[in-house]
Amino acid sequence: MAHLRKILFNLMAWSIVLAVAFPLFWMLVTSVKPQFELFRRPPTILPETWTFEHYWTLLADTNFLVYFRNSVILSSATTLLVVAVATLGAYSLVRFKYRGRESLAFLVLFTYLLPSVVLIIPLYLLLVQLGVSNTIFSLVIAYTTFALPYALWLLRSFMAGIPEDLESAALCDGATRMGAFRDIILPQLLPGIISTALFTFILSWNEYLYALVLVNSDSSRPLTTGVMNMLISSFNIEWSLLMAASVMMSVPLIIVFAFLQSYLTRGFGAGGVKG
Repeated sequence: MAHLRKILFNLMAWSIVLAVAFPLFWMLVTSVKPQFELFRRPPTILPETWTFEHYWTLLADTNFLVYFRNSVILSSATTLLVVAVATLGAYSLVRFKYRGRESLAFLVLFTYLLPSVVLIIPLYLLLVQLGVSNTIFSLVIAYTTFALPYALWLLRSFMAGIPEDLESAALCDGATRMGAFRDIILPQLLPGIISTALFTFILSWNEYLYALVLVNSDSSRPLTTGVMNMLISSFNIEWSLLMAASVMMSVPLIIVFAFLQSYLTRGFGAGGVKG
């Protein structure tokens, strides 16, 4: 009976994997199919003729590289800003004792629960007043507003798991507060920082609504809105180019995750005090 349950569990698991992976597989094979094969009936699973012309067209004849550069700058800047502020904020919420600390922590989490559309008009008016509207910097500010609350709450949980005795011992040995934070807290907090950075980068890379509303300059658009405006219209959808763009948009996320996931398990439990 146990053997049968194991077989059924494996079948269910592989069915879920195939259901999730098939759209990605179809996107990849569609990007290397010639145009005449895209609408063939019955459809071909693998292309009869492999071609990379869609990728060359995308890179040579469109603004894809401009949008790609904007997304890299936008996501990287947002990640650095959010991680820096969230790390210091989490340290304050966990280590310093002041009136309203817990209420402030829950208020920060509550702001993350607000729908994104609620903040668009206030953000737009604020960015216009600051004179930075319709720029990449304006999107960095906007993305920080919805990424920072969750990042702060996530790092607060990691920070709370680091024993205060380690920092107290460093302070007794003559370390400054900043020195103890740099040498004791940050190494212990590294898995949480990397998890938060990965979450923030993916969130910024995939965000669409704020980019659509706050930026209408082609030179400042990220990939999400740039590809839509470039390849999707009321009369036609360039499916081959769209699939090629989707594959290339996924590559940085795959690289970032493959590089960082090895660090996610490091340091778990490293903050434990050993007797």
